[in-house]
Amino acid sequence: MPEESRRSSIDNFRRLIVRDSALLFTARSLRMFAYGMLAVILALHLDALGFDRTAIGVLFALTLVGDTVISLFLTTRADRFGRKRTLAVGAGLMIFASVVFATTGNFWLLVVAATIGVLSPSGNEIGPFLPVEQAALTEELPKERRVTVFAWYNLVGYFAAALGSFTGGLLSSALQRSGYSAHDSYRIVILAHGGVAALLLLLYLPLSAKAETPHVEIAKTTLGLGESRPIVFKLSALFSLDAFAGGFVMQSLISYWFHLRWHANEEQLGTILLLGNLCSGLSSLVAGRLAKRFGLVNTMVWTHIPSNVLLILVAFMPSFPLALGVLILRFCLSQMDVPTRQAYVMSVVQPNERSAAGGVTNVARSVGVSVSPLFLGAAFAVPTLGLPLIIAGTIKIVYDLALWRMCRATASDL
Repeated sequence: MPEESRRSSIDNFRRLIVRDSALLFTARSLRMFAYGMLAVILALHLDALGFDRTAIGVLFALTLVGDTVISLFLTTRADRFGRKRTLAVGAGLMIFASVVFATTGNFWLLVVAATIGVLSPSGNEIGPFLPVEQAALTEELPKERRVTVFAWYNLVGYFAAALGSFTGGLLSSALQRSGYSAHDSYRIVILAHGGVAALLLLLYLPLSAKAETPHVEIAKTTLGLGESRPIVFKLSALFSLDAFAGGFVMQSLISYWFHLRWHANEEQLGTILLLGNLCSGLSSLVAGRLAKRFGLVNTMVWTHIPSNVLLILVAFMPSFPLALGVLILRFCLSQMDVPTRQAYVMSVVQPNERSAAGGVTNVARSVGVSVSPLFLGAAFAVPTLGLPLIIAGTIKIVYDLALWRMCRATASDL
């Protein structure tokens, strides 16, 4: 009986882990679908409301600044407050932002929603979700499996974002052909984004206690970090630089640039982001294999530099097809550093500091990306120059070289 009881307990534990993992992967898919759907039309929606490019940049910046503060607050307390509760709060804030952006054109109300709510202008992950979900997944993952699982985690996210981008552009175009104004079609897409957030809330509620951390930090720490603080702060500074550059080429802004430069319509923009996210997703699996052979840092740096060279080249392409082709090539490489970066962070910090480490590094990225929209007015002043692409690509190459220099001692074994 004791042996049978032990086996039954193990089986129950495994079922809970599988169920929780399935819920987290499903939540990731739905969330990225909503983010991708929004990225196609968000800048166009604000433009339709009558805001100029500077005002749009300010709203984007405040959206990302608000996310930074909220994410830092929630993720550094998630292990004490509860991971399930933290994720549920994030879903609630996502619903709030969607409702406000869909129902008002008042600048100051939008500022409040952008600052307090969770809304992704980039089409990429935002809010407290990623670090908390990955900390929950990491608890049961041996070190050698993390890159592969994170690669699949990112893969489902990229595919969902791709489908969301395509759906957002297609839905907006279909509504306009049916007689809706452009503005009304954008509002409907934003409300759909809020509806997906409501589904997220329902998905998080059944998470079991196995999703919570068994490692509760009691000693006084800085932002939930103890021994891991020096390496996390160094990585955070570099990740912030990379994100600052990325703020010039968020998916919604790439969409906006192609609209200004090549007069691409909503359906074409949705297709561009669909192809880009599909390529990014498939490349995540390749990143896992490269990391096993060449190491995490080598894979991060030597796939990222060529992608940034391609990003700069997009600005110099003389036609829409060529610009699109080079951009898709760039998408094939640009996100291969993501699962390796995530696995690297989880590998170099203490197990009981993973939620905080993931939160702090993600918040550092949010800080970086929240600053760059303030320069959008100048960067987009002459669309034919492609300044956002050139600026982003150049700064990202500087980041790659700095990361390589800092981590070169461990590049061969991590």
